[in-house]
Amino acid sequence: MKWQDRRGSSNVRMSGGKVVGGGIGGIIIGLILWLVFDVNPMTAMQTGQSITAGGGGNTTQPIDENDRDAQFASVVLADTEAVWGQIFQEDGRVYEEPQMRLFNGTVNSACGSATAATGPFYCPADRTVYLDTSFFQEMRQNLGISGDIQGSGDAQNQGKAGDFAQAYVIAHEVGHHVQTLLGISQKVNQARQRLSTAQGNQLSVRQELQADCFAGVWTNRNQQRVQFLEEGDIQEAINAAGQIGDDRLAKASGRAVVPDNFTHGTSQQRVEWFTRGLKSGKIEACDTFS
Repeated sequence: MKWQDRRGSSNVRMSGGKVVGGGIGGIIIGLILWLVFDVNPMTAMQTGQSITAGGGGNTTQPIDENDRDAQFASVVLADTEAVWGQIFQEDGRVYEEPQMRLFNGTVNSACGSATAATGPFYCPADRTVYLDTSFFQEMRQNLGISGDIQGSGDAQNQGKAGDFAQAYVIAHEVGHHVQTLLGISQKVNQARQRLSTAQGNQLSVRQELQADCFAGVWTNRNQQRVQFLEEGDIQEAINAAGQIGDDRLAKASGRAVVPDNFTHGTSQQRVEWFTRGLKSGKIEACDTFS
């Protein structure tokens, strides 16, 4: 994937130490998270007491310009800003750019505390994508996605393999931001409150598959914009989507495959919807709810 020497986003920060809040201000924040953003009441109140400023309850600082992974994430986010800004403009809308927080170990978001084990996630309450810095190494080593090209004497290739798989995951999380701006996430949360757990999980699957499709739309449009894809990049994304299907993850952990417990979709579904978005380049192709 070609990404070096391109503009990074100004919306990326590295989280530092925690900022401790509380009192009536924290209660008010908790009520807003609960009533407006449908965050779990207990989580909302706990989070409201722990955050007193934007950025997920942590102090933040600019990313290290010598940190390759941070710079990569910044460029990918900038690419999503450009593509979704154009798509929204074509539809007569204004795209509100999300924030991204890179953290190490633990972080407080407006959706609750998270650790590296949580994986990348998007919090609609503060409209921020959260990414643990170990994510990149995890993708390279444990998801069957090669990182450095083993045995290669070509220094330019070191660390390049797997880049687009990582970009796909970031684009998926930004897809959740797009869903929030379009009001889709809010409708799903409201509907889930009236449904059984199994039915609610089915809605969650549809929401996740749509985010996969949106990642495909972004890939299509960004390729038209900057021709950033290299040979093998699409297969990297397809491999990544296949590796993180609910059925495959269940088998890998020795658990029974129970469709009613799925929340993200099967490997086949995730690959299929990413591919739909990729081929069409149109947001209309991503109606997973019909």
